[in-house]
Amino acid sequence: MSFRVQRAIAPLAFALLASQPLLAAPAPTPAGATGFRLGTLQLFALRDMDNVVPNDGSVFGVGVPKPEVSKVLQQAHAPTDRISLSVDALLVRMPGHVVLLDTGLGPKIGGSLMASLAAAHVRPEDVTDILITHSHGDHVGGLATRDGALAFPKATIRMSATEWSYMQAKGSKALVETIRAKVQPFKPGAEVVPGITSVPLPGHTPGHSGYEIRSGNARLLDIGDSAHSSIISLARPDWTIEYDGNGAQGRANRKALLAKLAADHERIFAPHFPYPGVGFVEKTGEGSYRWAPALPR
Repeated sequence: MSFRVQRAIAPLAFALLASQPLLAAPAPTPAGATGFRLGTLQLFALRDMDNVVPNDGSVFGVGVPKPEVSKVLQQAHAPTDRISLSVDALLVRMPGHVVLLDTGLGPKIGGSLMASLAAAHVRPEDVTDILITHSHGDHVGGLATRDGALAFPKATIRMSATEWSYMQAKGSKALVETIRAKVQPFKPGAEVVPGITSVPLPGHTPGHSGYEIRSGNARLLDIGDSAHSSIISLARPDWTIEYDGNGAQGRANRKALLAKLAADHERIFAPHFPYPGVGFVEKTGEGSYRWAPALPR
């Protein structure tokens, strides 16, 4: 099931998401835990919620005539009146660590992350490390329970130092205070846990980070919110997305990242691409790409 949030997830403040009026009552997204191997590691893509935004020029293709956006959707055999996005997270099991990358919208919004974790046979107290790509509500909302307590009481919460400063200035003050004692900021590019290295990808937020996971010769990059729509963000990475705090920097980062991913044929996890969000970016033309979903065999 899907829900639509007017103006969807705001780019500048965590609290704005929860305060947005719903255009339709949200229905719970079924739990999902899709397991796959990366080298010797066990990973799970975890469902949290689905989100649908209107194709009205307010989010995707800002400043672009609506027929041009509709044409891109039509060419991909997708509905032209709306853009569907997933809200997902990634779990990595490794010796000594159970690592969760982002936490979804959280129980106050109706996220299914906890049920998806249970489907992967993981309890909240099992999680040792939480890696945050950035501090928007659909990535940090699940850090707290419905009553405002720590959702993962034994986990160290890691995000870039720049993003932690940004969250303290722009995010939910209640959530900041809840997690403050558990946060360990890192410098961009640091190895945050053994085998997982942060990748600075600014533009969406000042300290937005991806995470590259390696096991032997196998690797996978969690791209965070460098790209949102598996159709529009790839076909036209030069278009502005309203979610990006710095539109010009967001476009530049997206174009450079997609070009590198296509050239290197590196597998990615994209939390807003169709669940389970694992696959490759393939070049289709000069500055344009397409999504090729593919779980490791």
